[in-house]
Amino acid sequence: IVLILLSLSGSPSSYISNPLFPLCFSGFSLGSTVQSHTKGIWMWCFPHPQKTGHTLVLLDTEGLGDVEKGDNQNDCWIFALAILLSSTFVYNSMGPINQLAIDQLHYVTELTDRIRSRSSPDQDEVEDSDEFVRFFPDFVWVLRDFSLELKLNGEPISADEYLENSLKLKQGTGQRDKVKELNLPQLCIHKFFPKKKCFVFERPVHGRKVGQMESLQDQDLDSDFVEQVAEFCSYLFSSSKVKMLSGCIKVNGPRLKSLVVTYVNTICSGSLPCIENAVLALSQTENAAAVQKAIAHYDQQMNQKLQLPTETLQELLNVHRASEKEAIKIFMENSFKDVNQVVFSILTYFLLISTLKTELETKQEEFLKKNEQASSDRCLALLQDIFNPFEEDVKQGIYYKPGGYHLYVQKTRELKKKYYDEPRKGVQVMMVTCVFWGATDFIQTAE
Repeated sequence: IVLILLSLSGSPSSYISNPLFPLCFSGFSLGSTVQSHTKGIWMWCFPHPQKTGHTLVLLDTEGLGDVEKGDNQNDCWIFALAILLSSTFVYNSMGPINQLAIDQLHYVTELTDRIRSRSSPDQDEVEDSDEFVRFFPDFVWVLRDFSLELKLNGEPISADEYLENSLKLKQGTGQRDKVKELNLPQLCIHKFFPKKKCFVFERPVHGRKVGQMESLQDQDLDSDFVEQVAEFCSYLFSSSKVKMLSGCIKVNGPRLKSLVVTYVNTICSGSLPCIENAVLALSQTENAAAVQKAIAHYDQQMNQKLQLPTETLQELLNVHRASEKEAIKIFMENSFKDVNQVVFSILTYFLLISTLKTELETKQEEFLKKNEQASSDRCLALLQDIFNPFEEDVKQGIYYKPGGYHLYVQKTRELKKKYYDEPRKGVQVMMVTCVFWGATDFIQTAE
């Protein structure tokens, strides 16, 4: 679950982020001067307080519109990254929602120029921005230092109703293009963020106490502010969803890391970040890892279940088939799939399985060679252990006496029987034995 807090310069989001993680040391430091305090995008991870097995990731961005930067391109990319990475997008501004506040959200009107959902949209048509809604986060607008009474036409309204009313399209009688330009941010917010929520916060403290916020306790803050922040945190904890990609693919920690690296590298290269390409890169990384995990499992199973040398070749092949079947199962469990457990496409599936089977065949060949070598080593060791003392007796002339030949033949048969009775000599028994008999003159003579 990824929450991102984005503010205009001078509207520090740390007032909001710190209550979300009260146990994490001192949280994010608070800026109380005219100089922007947070730089870049800061990340904070914490076990979800309500959802077991989930991690809450908080991303806090530098303030947008800082005059010290001099170039708003950086702000545009931070805004785009905030949209791409989050499941809940919290926009923090000060005061009421007026035309100025909406105009300051002009970044939302540039999203289609900063983000692509597909790698190759049809040449004859503009990429449909409706696709963005499938992966855009929920939108939460936080209004800090809000002092107005929530009323409309004399009737009390909720913060959500206030937001919806503020985002109504302007009905103008002037130039059509001017009215369309004024309404563009509202249109984009409605189009890209079908789920919207609004919270209003009163000033937490007054006067110079603002500069002491980090050291103040709840009892030092305005009671209404404390209550409003508690309601805000409760909503985020209970309503924020797991970050999803196209195909309803859930984003976990490693996937979030991969997305960050892919998007940032793409932006740094001068290209537009593309959702489809990021998912493709993610699938390639995870599927490659799944193949390696399957191979490692195959190796482990073969080493555990095989006692080399095997008595027969079939014994090894049986263990290979069982281990191969388990390895393919491990791959399927760990490969990159969409919500329907489909590995993207049939073609992709067969290519991956083919790659895995090729790797396993190579591993099988390695085990076959190990098995043959183990068999050769065991047979040779047995032959030498059994026949070396006999050879020494022959050299000492023990059998060069009357009746010695009969004893010699009898001993040879006994030693051969002993050798053949030894278990697990393996698949090379015939070849090694024949070579040994052929190279040993004293046994040939006995024959």
